[in-house]
Amino acid sequence: MQKKTDGLLDIIRTRALDNCPRVALGVRNPTPKLIQSAEKAQVEGYARVVLIGNQREISAIGTNLEVIDTPQPEKVLGSLLASGDVDAAVRGTAKASGTLSHLKEVLGIEKLYRVAFLLTHDNNPFFLAPVGIDEGHSLSDKIELVQRSAAYIRRFGIEPEIGILSGGRMGDLGRDERVDRTLADADFLANRLNDAGIDAKHYTILIEDAIRKSNFILAPDGISGNLIFRSLVFLGGGNGIGAPVLLDKHVFIDTSRAGGHYTLAIMLAASLVSNKKEVV
Repeated sequence: MQKKTDGLLDIIRTRALDNCPRVALGVRNPTPKLIQSAEKAQVEGYARVVLIGNQREISAIGTNLEVIDTPQPEKVLGSLLASGDVDAAVRGTAKASGTLSHLKEVLGIEKLYRVAFLLTHDNNPFFLAPVGIDEGHSLSDKIELVQRSAAYIRRFGIEPEIGILSGGRMGDLGRDERVDRTLADADFLANRLNDAGIDAKHYTILIEDAIRKSNFILAPDGISGNLIFRSLVFLGGGNGIGAPVLLDKHVFIDTSRAGGHYTLAIMLAASLVSNKKEVV
């Protein structure tokens, strides 16, 4: 397996084209940009896209894509995925809380884990977790998250290299109790993950070093991870492609409603369907 993510987008694109599955996209408050991005995914051959939302609102914009009419895309997405009526689902602009809570309900899962797939401003792909504000608060949660993410990343033929971040440099020890705890936690995580056969290194607060030498950034917690995501995507010229929910038998890509462009998220979902069939 290769360690860096060079060529990863090409791998994802090829797998999507090889499979071209049926992918549902959640639609609430549709825009021309959203519809056009979904149409592009189908025209490019990544997927057969099904829009899940208010048909009247979608038709007012106009599209030749299949539409499943519903006032509650948050519930229909998970139900279609669980029933096998679609091969994969992308949240799109459906509301996050309702979508994810229903997904847990229909799949019979107590806790969801996600790993974000992003591009820097110069199109360098990498993975980031945790990204949910309520995720990654305990050491055991972070270990579970990394182990699940590592298995997912390996499906692309990429060996994960984990860059663990904390709240300061080692020379900052003693300045603040909370910072001291993040430094100690990051050292513990690096040792535990390496013992488990996962390449991991503590880069302290130096994210600029971690991104050069790692392909998976582990933030100190979900709040800081979410801030990294938003700073990169909305201020720094990067791209948040999507966050696969780490499931064994289903493919669901979580997305930010703020972006409004879903071609690459649909492509990512389609590539994982192909991969799922090979692995499971």
